[in-house]
Formats: sequence, structure tokens, C-alpha cells
Amino acid sequence: RVDGEILKGWPTPTGKLEFWSRTLHDWGWPELAIPKYIKSHIHPENLESDQIPLITTFRVPVQIHTRSANSKWLDEIAHTNPLWIHPIDADRVGISKTGDLVRVETELGYFVLKSWITEGIRPGVAACSHHMGRWKPEGHKGQRLGISTVALNQEGSEWSLTPRKGGEPFASSDPDTMRIWWTDLGVHQNLTHAVHPDPISGQHCWHQAVRICPAKEGDRAGDVSVDTGKSQAAYEKWLAMTRSADRYSPDGTRRPYWMLRPVRPERDAYHLPLKTESAEV
Repeated sequence: RVDGEILKGWPTPTGKLEFWSRTLHDWGWPELAIPKYIKSHIHPENLESDQIPLITTFRVPVQIHTRSANSKWLDEIAHTNPLWIHPIDADRVGISKTGDLVRVETELGYFVLKSWITEGIRPGVAACSHHMGRWKPEGHKGQRLGISTVALNQEGSEWSLTPRKGGEPFASSDPDTMRIWWTDLGVHQNLTHAVHPDPISGQHCWHQAVRICPAKEGDRAGDVSVDTGKSQAAYEKWLAMTRSADRYSPDGTRRPYWMLRPVRPERDAYHLPLKTESAEV
């Protein structure tokens, strides 16, 4: 109430900016009810001595996900995604100059790309812009601008993606497609990123702990290798860190109803299934 007028406050149960959250307290996270610093999975204390964080949410301010892939002007400005790495880290792992191929190893596999040695990133951190590395399998028709043609191979739970054809000029109704001069279309790094659902919110924790080394014999720019068995194991590891509503819900619902959602289901959809005792045989 301000000057006698009732105004809507924050979208919280109290209508206030809550420095102590009853929601977190009642839903099984009392130690986080008051905001504090949480050491994430890429905190230095949680990394091996040869690991550094990879900033996967970094991007150059030119492209926008896959939605700008058919923009010839944007593609000419930014069409590849080298690994940003500080000179100190490049020297430590044996990368001698910008443009050298490097292998970035994640908990699921690895991807290969060119390096860009720069003081534009702090030591101890690497970054690879997303929006790049778009691809289609061999034999599939579709957009040609900004998309590599690749070979997909599978052996058990191991998958590999190998580029076969990069950017090149081609005839179309737009004469500019014959003026394409770039061939390097980057690498699809996302395939190697483990699913990290935040234990509280469920949102994806994008950053990855990686090891960086010079490319190995036979590696090519754009190569990707992933083990889906390791992907499932990583997901289950993070899932085990959650605190189930079956045990912690204070009101028999799946999640707090007051939290905003783009499309909110009917209230009945929030109720957990009733537990029934199994019938005796």
C-alpha cells in the first residue's frame, strides 16, 4: 500500500523482494533460503589440475542461433568459431600460434577446431562461440548457405561426425552465392556438452569442464566424437543431486504454483499422483 493505494508487489508469495525464501526452505533447500555464493561444477575447487572452464554461452554479436544461417551478409562477417584461449594457457598446453588445430575434450567426447590465441580472454578460461558448426548428413538436401555436409558414424554408444564439405560458391537465384569465398564453417560443439540440469530450477548449466590439447594425428577441423553412454551417466549423476517433490513438497504438488511460467498448466496438473498401497496377493 502506497499513499493508501494498494499496488501489486513482486511476484512472490509475500509480494516482497525476499531475502529469506520460504519457498526454498519449505521445498527442501533450507541451506539456500538466504542468498549466498554457491561453488558451481566449474569452480576451481571442483576441477582437475588439467581442466579449465569452457564458456559455451559466449557468442560473437553477429549471428543468432540458427535463425540467421541464411543471411549471406552475416555469414560473411562471422562464419566460424575458433577457440579463444589466452597466451598463457596456449603455451601451457602446447599451442604455438593462432590457427593451430586443437582438441577440446569434455566428459562425453571431444571436438576439433582452430585456435585463436588472444589476450581478449582471461587466463584459465576458454571460450567457443555458438551459432556456428551447422551441419546436415551426406545425401540430405536442404539449405547450403552456412551449413557443412558431414558423415555420421556409430559404433555402439559412440558417435562421430566428420565434415565432408564446407562452404563453397553455388549457383542460385541470388548471384551473391557464387561469390562465397569462405570454406570454414566451424564446429558443432553442443553435441559434446553433457546435460547438466540444475538440481533446484532444472535449467541447464551450460559451462563445461574441459581439457585442451593440440589436435592428434588424423584430427580435422570440425570433427566431433561423443559417447551417448557417458551422456546418460552424466545426466543421471546430476539427476541424483535433486531433492524430489515426492519427499519434500510441503503441499503435495510438483512445484511451487506461484512461480511464473510462459504457459501455466491447470492447477490440477501440479498435484502429485496419490500414493496407493499395493494390493496383497
